[in-house]
Amino acid sequence: MTTMQPHLTAGQLNRATLARQLLLERHDLHPVEAVRRIAAIQAQAPASPYLALWTRLRGFDPAELDAAITDARLVKATLMRITLHLVHAEDYPPLHTAMQPTLRAARLGDRRYVETGLAAADADALVPDLVAQLATPHTNDQAQTWVEQRLGPPAQWAWWALRHYAPVRHHPNGGPWSFGHRPTFVAAGSRPPRPYDVAESDAALQTLARRYLAGFGPASVADVAQFALVPRRRARAALTGLGDGLVRYSGPAGAELFDLPAAELPAGALPPAEQPAPPRLLPMWDSTLLAYHDRSRILPERLRRVVIRNNGDVLPTVLVDGQVAGVWRTVPAGDQLGVEVTAFTALAPAHWEALAAEAASLLALLAERDPTAYRRYARWWEQLPEVTEVRTLPAGG
Repeated sequence: MTTMQPHLTAGQLNRATLARQLLLERHDLHPVEAVRRIAAIQAQAPASPYLALWTRLRGFDPAELDAAITDARLVKATLMRITLHLVHAEDYPPLHTAMQPTLRAARLGDRRYVETGLAAADADALVPDLVAQLATPHTNDQAQTWVEQRLGPPAQWAWWALRHYAPVRHHPNGGPWSFGHRPTFVAAGSRPPRPYDVAESDAALQTLARRYLAGFGPASVADVAQFALVPRRRARAALTGLGDGLVRYSGPAGAELFDLPAAELPAGALPPAEQPAPPRLLPMWDSTLLAYHDRSRILPERLRRVVIRNNGDVLPTVLVDGQVAGVWRTVPAGDQLGVEVTAFTALAPAHWEALAAEAASLLALLAERDPTAYRRYARWWEQLPEVTEVRTLPAGG
């Protein structure tokens, strides 16, 4: 039975999240260790893993992340919530196994696959040969052509399904952020794929739950289910299976929360709710905004639909005192670029001063790679609600 601990306030949960996610202060960690500490990084946009680590690490060197991706110490693949994540290579096998029921059902049960006339067994039977074929990197078109040669013209959607649930990962293919917008795929490891097994997947979900709590706890059954996009019954079974390895809290509105013991957490369990939280600029799709059923832990409810768009895009956000207070983007500033901060609440002069320093550091990183990394998402700024203040922060700070 888990050990019951005291009640936690919303403020304590906010600071716990910031501490686990390396956002209360920058840390002296290598990118590989940092990714393991925070569990996973959303990686839909190629720039986002770089910006996510820049805002968390002291003296972040993007070349170290390049190298870790190139030699596959960090792996980019479709995992939690059927979205792209960057994870530690040792975490990929259990996370992929845990996600198999969700990934497989979402793709083989999709209308587009079903309407091809192919059965689920047709795609499943091709997985071993596909993994063997992807021992060398294939572009998306090359992999689709190979699948079509095996399954016929309807295989456009067969490859689409397989690339999401088979054990394959994205192969670095250049560009300023290791990955371009046209992906290349390679087998995720040299071991032949194992047949899909429900019991093995349920056991692996316990590993996923432990990794999640280390990076995002304390958290509820609903939070674990939201993070992984699995049914709550599976999330509860995974937490129950961890048994005495967890402690238990009560949270806001009487929520039942689970966590790892403090001794198993690098920074301890719970920082004080009054601990200062410096302003931060978060990338698009930062996991802190998506990892909870109750997103008000860090994202005020009134801003949820502003920041998380209907199509799933999650805008780059501004954290002030541990809560989302605005969004940011790069814009022309004279003959240079600046960071335009759109605030949805009044910010103190000290907050603007800190954000100016963050903006100068961010622009230095972007200048080395791609100063307009998120330019394709600029349309969302035309749909922002009434704002409190907009400032453009220059490269000079």
